[in-house]
Amino acid sequence: MNDLASVIASCRVEKGKGFRLRSRPTKVDVSGIDKLEAEERLAECVARLDQLQQRLYAEDQQSVLAIFQAMDGGGKDSTIRAVFSGVNPQGCQVMAFKAPGPQELEHDFLWRHMFHLPRRGHIGVHNRSWYEEVLVVRVHPAILAARKLPKARVTDAIWEERLESIADFERYLARQGVIVLKFFLNISKEEQRDRFIDRIDTPEKNWKLDTADIAERQYWDEYQHAYEEAIIGTAAPHAPWIVVPGDRKWLARLIVAETLVEALEKANPEFPALGEQEREMLVSRRAVLEAEGTSSAGGKKKKQNEG
Repeated sequence: MNDLASVIASCRVEKGKGFRLRSRPTKVDVSGIDKLEAEERLAECVARLDQLQQRLYAEDQQSVLAIFQAMDGGGKDSTIRAVFSGVNPQGCQVMAFKAPGPQELEHDFLWRHMFHLPRRGHIGVHNRSWYEEVLVVRVHPAILAARKLPKARVTDAIWEERLESIADFERYLARQGVIVLKFFLNISKEEQRDRFIDRIDTPEKNWKLDTADIAERQYWDEYQHAYEEAIIGTAAPHAPWIVVPGDRKWLARLIVAETLVEALEKANPEFPALGEQEREMLVSRRAVLEAEGTSSAGGKKKKQNEG
């Protein structure tokens, strides 16, 4: 049985060569960690993430882009809610990407995502991302017709070319100080079935399930192949994939949180340090404020004596 650090390290994919999704587990056992322990450690991670985000915000130089991808029912929404629930919303923005609209289809497939990249000092969370254009569009090539590409550009190499464009863009982001982390919540087909049944049997969860999600199960193998190719084509040290065993939500959330904390601690954002003159000016202003307080207290005491 592996410890948590070993499991997290094994989830990280920095080189695509030789990667095989089918060899990645969807469920693992971690030494000394059950659901209760994982929830306690998650709370500690969330608190630590909040502290690191405050430093990131104050430093105003680096940013974090956390991308979440998964099969339907993979737990993206609940993981994002659990991990980022304690982070100051002023410095953390979540964007859920749906199918592109008419205006978005008038541009290249990366265009709409650029508007939602995190500002310096911020954490940006993308629930689905530009990877949908090499996943669902690859599985359903008919969708590509709506993308208004010149026929000459729609060749057998289009998926390889798109992955190349994504890899180049993520390299560019990393060079601008963006910490790119891509989480794939890897669940089994059986676990997806059980979660779909639970959504059907639980009235307050009915809204989460679209009948189209069930129909997509027939393309399971095609999606697995598309994800594998995406990871092979874009995994890099500056933009790693974290292939998270997702069948146990409580463990998946902890792995995500620990990975984020580890990345931010490595980035080591720091509160800005004042120069000597700026510090001296603050000290002098403190003396003024202190004198003001003394004067105010004296005035109140005089009024009390007069009364």
